[in-house]
Amino acid sequence: MTRTGRGKAGEALTPQELEVARLAATGLSNPQIASRLFLSPRTVSSHLYRVFPKLGITSRAGLRDALEALPPEPPSPRP
Repeated sequence: MTRTGRGKAGEALTPQELEVARLAATGLSNPQIASRLFLSPRTVSSHLYRVFPKLGITSRAGLRDALEALPPEPPSPRP
């Protein structure tokens, strides 16, 4: 399941990057996101570092609007 929405840099978000970005957009801190996703806070930080240029933003404040601007994900095929 690859995210087809592309940011200004033209790169697609990975499913993990998308999940981290969505949680960060709700206001959770890196340690809180890490705890929910069973990651280290540094890994969360690394994901966000890669997400920001893909979405064309420079801070967490722009995450919500940038994520809302992405096209919806296509439905997953059923087995």
